[in-house]
Amino acid sequence: MGQLVSDVNEVLNYQKSKKSINNKRQEILQQIAKDEQTKTNLIKKALATQRAKYGASGANATSTSAGAVLQRLRDETAQPYQNKKEANLDKLRKTATKKPNLLKTLLSRFDDIVG
Repeated sequence: MGQLVSDVNEVLNYQKSKKSINNKRQEILQQIAKDEQTKTNLIKKALATQRAKYGASGANATSTSAGAVLQRLRDETAQPYQNKKEANLDKLRKTATKKPNLLKTLLSRFDDIVG
């Protein structure tokens, strides 16, 4: 009988844990959005600074070497945010609720309950 009460409590507590996990997911998604915005602003600032330096030295930002430098700068600036995004997405995948199935639980223990 104690197992039956435990199983019913597990089903009843499912909704509470589901809300908690949904809140956690929302926090992770908000963090991802915030990081993307920060990354975009940082890349824009770094590229503008580098273009200004090239312009001051008389180099053209559309040349092959300048374009490669700007691409490398963009990649280097974005890399830590990409790593953080991947970590957050991994956390998001790991936050899952296991919906308890009371019927399956009872059927698996049917002989113990009845017998």
